[in-house]
Amino acid sequence: MDEKRSVLAISLILLAVIAAALGVYFLFFRSGPPENLKGVTTPGKPESGRAETAQATPVFPPTPLNDSDALIRTLTKELSADPRLDSWLQTKDIIRKFAAAVDAIAEGRSPQKQIDFFVPQGKFQALKKRGREFIDPISYERYNPAAEVFISFNARDCVRFYRGLKKIIQEAYRELGYPDRDFDLTLRRALLELLETPVVEGDILVEKRVKTYLFADPKLEGLSEAQKHFLRLGPQNVAAVQIKLREMALALGVPAEDLPGRPFR
Repeated sequence: MDEKRSVLAISLILLAVIAAALGVYFLFFRSGPPENLKGVTTPGKPESGRAETAQATPVFPPTPLNDSDALIRTLTKELSADPRLDSWLQTKDIIRKFAAAVDAIAEGRSPQKQIDFFVPQGKFQALKKRGREFIDPISYERYNPAAEVFISFNARDCVRFYRGLKKIIQEAYRELGYPDRDFDLTLRRALLELLETPVVEGDILVEKRVKTYLFADPKLEGLSEAQKHFLRLGPQNVAAVQIKLREMALALGVPAEDLPGRPFR
């Protein structure tokens, strides 16, 4: 296990960054934009005359992909004063990294190339018991900030306003070499990839190699790289994040019966 950085935790933060910006737009849509963001407009009323609130997709100010970092940072600061989020947002090309990280997870790969702004405190630790080594539960605590930020956002609002930014996200996705593929499908695949990760309660036996640790259980070691990174968050964080991911998948229109459900035993 290369614990230099938690690539899965970073990917979740990338999702949370987008969610933060989208959540701000939701606030603006309901109460009107502040003076410093007058360019934001909202849809008119539907023909029935009722205000379109729950299902409305806001209209975003035209923003080139190359200039989108400043927009994301500004909106996120309006939504959250969490200093952790502010420091993570100092990275560049947020939308591009989001698209690339989601694509990697959807393919079961590690999105390590997209990571440059979050390093968990401390190092991975193994705990010796009865002559064998297990993951020390203290290692999971390093990823609490990533999980806490991610699960703090409303899933339906995230998905609704993800659609508002879909144009520039799709542009970033095309740059990856997918001129005709809809990013929605890739996002769904990424969500399902993480939801299929088992929630493993209790001790997890590992085997030490020269530079890393491997899961001793072949079922766990046989998981995709993305799923194995996800396991590093620990069972409580994985379970909490999966609740939010499930909400997002449902809001995206994935049928409930298509969503994986039961934890690993």
